[in-house]
Amino acid sequence: MQEMAEARLKRLSMRSWRRGTKEMDLILGPFADANLAGLGEGDLALYDQLLSENDQDLITWVLGQVAPPADLAPLVARIAAFAQGRLSAKS
Repeated sequence: MQEMAEARLKRLSMRSWRRGTKEMDLILGPFADANLAGLGEGDLALYDQLLSENDQDLITWVLGQVAPPADLAPLVARIAAFAQGRLSAKS
């Protein structure tokens, strides 16, 4: 049975805010709140895949310390730009 769109967005949002490390909570949570509803099916599936990765890998990808897998690279770049924009706005 296919997951209902609203339930899927809620699940992805919860997984974004409850990562296991506070750093990734603060990066993915706001990104999810601002962007999930506007993502298409392909991007939502990719984001769901990204949430399966461990936080230690995700943080190095978002910070640009290690290159992410090619299939996730555009999404990671978008998340990194969003996080950087939030930091710049607070300065």
